[in-house]
Amino acid sequence: MARKINNSYLLGQSNAPTTGGETLKIRTDGTPVWERVNGTDYVYVAPYYGARGIAFPGASVNVIDYITIQTTGDATDFGDSVAGSTHGCAISNSSRGVFTRGNAGGRTNVIEYITIASTGDSSDFGDISASTEQSGSCYNNLRGVIAIGYSGSSNNNLEYITTATTGNATDFGDMTIARYGMGGLSDGERGLMAGGADVTIDYITIATTGNSIDFGDLITAGYYTGGIDNGSRGVFTGMSTGGYNSAYEYVTIQTTGNATDFGNATQSRRGKAICGNQTRAVYMGGDTGSTTNVMEYITIATTGNATDFGDLTAAREGISGALSGN
Repeated sequence: MARKINNSYLLGQSNAPTTGGETLKIRTDGTPVWERVNGTDYVYVAPYYGARGIAFPGASVNVIDYITIQTTGDATDFGDSVAGSTHGCAISNSSRGVFTRGNAGGRTNVIEYITIASTGDSSDFGDISASTEQSGSCYNNLRGVIAIGYSGSSNNNLEYITTATTGNATDFGDMTIARYGMGGLSDGERGLMAGGADVTIDYITIATTGNSIDFGDLITAGYYTGGIDNGSRGVFTGMSTGGYNSAYEYVTIQTTGNATDFGNATQSRRGKAICGNQTRAVYMGGDTGSTTNVMEYITIATTGNATDFGDLTAAREGISGALSGN
C-alpha cells in the first residue's frame, strides 16, 4: 500500500508537526516505519508490492521474463542472466531485484541484480559465503535474508544483504534445523522460512540479527517450497519429497501456529517460482514430469484453487526466483 506524504521530519526537529498526519522515519535499527506524529505508535513498512513480476532463469535457460501481475497474459523477455542457473532465490525492494544464481553447471555463490522498472541483462552484486543451491529468502525494503541451502550438505546458515547496495552477504544467524529447498516470505517485520524436506516453519525479525525461532509446521513436508504473502497472510506451495504436489497452505504471519489448507494448483509440479503484489500471487513454470511454461495465479486473501494466467517465454524448472517491484 502506498501513502503520499508532503513532508518528512526527523525526530526532534523544531518544525515537526505535533498533531495529525504520518511521516516516514528510519528507526535506530535501520527499519523504515511510519510514525503517527501525535502519538508514539510505529507501523512497520511491509515489503514493496509492485506491478511488475520477474521470473529469473531456470535449468539450462538464461532468460529473464517479466509480467504485469494484475493482468493475465504471457510473459515478455526482460534480458539475460550471465548464465542459465537453477534453484536460487530472489530479493527485492521498490526498484532493485537481487537473486542468487544457485546451480549453473555446478553450485555457485554468485549474486546478481537487475533494475526492475527497466529491461536489460543482470549485473554482478556480490557473493554469499558458500556455493549453494535450493536456498530460500525473505526480505523487507532494506534487507534481504538468505537461507544458504545445499552446499554438499544441508545448512542452517542465514546471511543478509542490504538490497540497495552491492557487496557480499554477512552472517545473520542460524535456522532451528539444517535443511535446503525452503520457501520464504515476510510482512516487513517478521520473516518466515518453511519446508526443506521437513514441515518446520521458522521465523526471524528481519531488522535484527539472530537465530530463528519455531513458528509451527506445514501440513506437507518437502523440498522446492515457495512462499508469497500480502503483508498479513503467507501462502506456501510446492512441497515435494521426490514426487509432485499441488497443495497450497497458508499461515497468518504475526501469529504462530501450523499451516492450514488453502487450495490446489492446476497441475502437480515442483521447482516453480512465485511473484505477487498485495492481492495476487503468480506461480511460474516448474516441473510436472517435464518442464512447463505455464503460469497460474491465486488471490491471497481468499482460499481456493489456482487459475490460468498465461505462459513464460520458455519452459523451465528450478527457476532461480521470482519477485515483484515497481
